[in-house]
Amino acid sequence: MSSQPGAGSAPSRPGSVTPVPLSAVASRLGISGPPAGSDVPLTGMSLVSRTVRPGDLYAALPGARTHGARFAADARQAGAAAVLTDAEGAEIAAGSGLPMLVIERPREVVGSTAALVYGQPARDLLLIGVTGTQGKTTTSQLIKAGLTAAGRRAAVIGTMGTWVDGVQVKSLLTTPEAPDLHALFAVMREADVDVCAIEVSSHALVMGRVDGVVFDVAVFLNLGRDHLDFHITVEDYFAAKADLFTPKRSRRALVNVDDEYGARLLATPAVPTRAFSPTGRAADWRAEHIRATVDGSTFVVQGPEELRVSASVPLVGAFNVANALCSLAAIGEAGGDVAAAATGIADLRAVPGRMERIDVGQDFSVVVDYAHKPDAVAATLTALRAVTAGRLTIVIGAGGDRDRGKRPMMGQLAAGLADVMVVTDDNPRTEDPAAIRAELIAGARAAGGLTVIREVGDRRQAIAEALAAARPADTVLIAGKGHETGQQVNDQIRPFDDRDVARAVLAELIESARPRSGGQQ
Repeated sequence: MSSQPGAGSAPSRPGSVTPVPLSAVASRLGISGPPAGSDVPLTGMSLVSRTVRPGDLYAALPGARTHGARFAADARQAGAAAVLTDAEGAEIAAGSGLPMLVIERPREVVGSTAALVYGQPARDLLLIGVTGTQGKTTTSQLIKAGLTAAGRRAAVIGTMGTWVDGVQVKSLLTTPEAPDLHALFAVMREADVDVCAIEVSSHALVMGRVDGVVFDVAVFLNLGRDHLDFHITVEDYFAAKADLFTPKRSRRALVNVDDEYGARLLATPAVPTRAFSPTGRAADWRAEHIRATVDGSTFVVQGPEELRVSASVPLVGAFNVANALCSLAAIGEAGGDVAAAATGIADLRAVPGRMERIDVGQDFSVVVDYAHKPDAVAATLTALRAVTAGRLTIVIGAGGDRDRGKRPMMGQLAAGLADVMVVTDDNPRTEDPAAIRAELIAGARAAGGLTVIREVGDRRQAIAEALAAARPADTVLIAGKGHETGQQVNDQIRPFDDRDVARAVLAELIESARPRSGGQQ
């Protein structure tokens, strides 16, 4: 059997689905129905032949390298009931023996079709969509924690996977493909979940992954340089994000007025919109009386109708005040109990790989964070500098086969804010790791200053050297990979978790420092 590119393990599906006739899908699409005798029932949908289940509608789409219709025979063998494709795909899959729905631009109808096949499950959920260059994962996790504390049955979909009422279910991508997303909504409906927070990436908006979904509240956090290997320009990137804040995508919006791109959205709102400000500027939702501590921040939420709630977030940094305020405001905009939600956020132990402290009893701080963009590197280092009495060290790399322009920027910012910079490999993918490191180092040297710059290609060794050199009251930031559990080199993903490596190294350092009993007599 051939192998379809992009295929992976199958995401979760609902336990039962009311079959939808193929003719009903054709009618909804406004195209000719299946020939007499071939009006089959549909119970699922997939874009990938390898994840097709019996009764599925297989969406055979044109791709960058090949056409999905080339895998129609595989889909049929897996139990596909019919194919949705374009004219080219219909020719390619003519010998599959499956009934076909042929439409000019099939990708544009995948989302609405998946919603129909799974029984419009999104209509039974209150959906909060979160977008931004930084903070999507933390904010979504904070929203879920707050909703749970407020007594709601909540779910979250994003970089950390999909969690349904406290149970992890299988999913792919930060924002899953439309058929998988609507299947997950159906899973949530079966579990009696009533609210779901979803990370909405710019890729998801451009590629139609959230088609067929109208968010009850759409949240804009910020926008900075990222994904320019995909969007080409920052304006193109912003346009992709802005599409979330239109009537076809959302019913109301919550936007950060402190961000310049947020201010642009607020200047010409396309849906009812409220503003939030983590710095206390004039806005519907504000953070006031902010106090930073070594463990996080406390603040007061000032909201509409004279709402006033004391809050805290157990994550260091002003940007986490913004994330927490946004989370509470989003819950408020969704009709939730903000005061109850604040207790849930205050009690949150950690968001994996987001300013996550690693502590095995050492006398210095170790933090693992996903920061892999210029703005994020600057924000995390600035936050840690404010709570570090000693030296600040960063272990940093950059991903291969991605935006090269941000590498010298990251190097320059890291060198300008840290005392020690250990340049290492991140996920080099198919690029030369040494060349990636050289671009970071070039930026670091351009910053001037007295920062010590070391190059250690092996990431495990780089972490070990940074931790071994740490002194009491120092902070070591291990940046770039956060929650990730693998390192991609060429086409292989090798097991690697910064947190596990740091814990193991710290344990070895503590063990080696213990006084030994016995000796020569």
